Amino acid sequence: MNEIYRNEKVEMAPLKEGRLSGYTFAVKDVFAVEGEKNSAGNPDWLVTHEANTFTAPVIEHLLLNGATLKGLTHTDELMYSLNGENIHYGTPPNLLHPDHIPGGSSSGSASAAAERDFTLGTDTGGSVRVPSSYCGLYGIRPTHNAISMKGVIPLAPSFDTVGWMSKSSRILKEVGDVLLHDEIIEFTNITIDLQGWNFLQPEDRHYLEAAINKLEVETKEITGPLEEWATLFRTIQGIEIWKVHGEWIRSVKPTFAPSIEKRFQWASTLDAGMYDELKLKQLAIQEYLQKQIGEKGLLVIPTTPSIAPKKKATSEEVEDVRTKTMQLTCIAGLSGFPQVTVPIMRADGLALGLSFIATRGRDRALLHFVDQYFGS
Repeated sequence: MNEIYRNEKVEMAPLKEGRLSGYTFAVKDVFAVEGEKNSAGNPDWLVTHEANTFTAPVIEHLLLNGATLKGLTHTDELMYSLNGENIHYGTPPNLLHPDHIPGGSSSGSASAAAERDFTLGTDTGGSVRVPSSYCGLYGIRPTHNAISMKGVIPLAPSFDTVGWMSKSSRILKEVGDVLLHDEIIEFTNITIDLQGWNFLQPEDRHYLEAAINKLEVETKEITGPLEEWATLFRTIQGIEIWKVHGEWIRSVKPTFAPSIEKRFQWASTLDAGMYDELKLKQLAIQEYLQKQIGEKGLLVIPTTPSIAPKKKATSEEVEDVRTKTMQLTCIAGLSGFPQVTVPIMRADGLALGLSFIATRGRDRALLHFVDQYFGS
């Protein structure tokens, strides 16, 4: 069993020469490739869905700019996890240490970044940002709706984004220059969010603080009650997830890992009648963060509260990390703002993630900023 690729033989040649000529990329097994079937991380999904009749536009765009597609990578089941472990297909390896989880749900894409120039994933609740942080990669969750989700299996549409990862900040930026078209600006104020940094252990905080000492930053509390924000995010997400996948789950009765099944069961109990009220609360948070960060501002947070947990961590330990992680990832999720994570290596060879969040439509500016100050 190949623990990185669900189908390594999938290959599409470039359609033209372009900026990405010579680069190879792999995609998460939720992107449509004409003639191929997707599993979305679950064998029951694979056998109950037909082969794709078209290729996702985001893939075609990359092919038109010279890149070569090589391989469909594994994902957590229906993208509903942040761990990267899959009971059906195995766990893709963490690039830095085999005893640690890779992070999910774009875990296979994170692992494939070792042998591809860049990889595509999806990010709803952190599924590109978390594996990037755990595996020592650069990764981006772009502005919501900046890149078409056509031909991509949804999870929660008002949060779903197409993201990408790479070992190279330059390549991450070049892919952004191809896929995005927003104006490049200079950021004039950079703020460390006190609340987000409080999740870190002192030693890890020291690593991240040392990494940004080259920047002129201020420190203050910008975000609101993150525990409440994460609950709001999870609830809106859960309602959308059940609306998208509930009928298939009821009719097919697929076999899920216990933790995944528990989440779908919880989603099925949510009151969809609360949805509009919850979305109004989300809108208020968006407006608040837009004002707090500003058009030329950056918010700096840890991508995750720690290094990647070990594979043999207890369910309680894993859930504790997940809860804290969601309080960090929900900031970009609720706001729809772009977030780029930068790898910060510890002395033991494991990685932390340092994240920069800009306001809506500042994606390319963010990518260029990261490449300038944290490039590799």
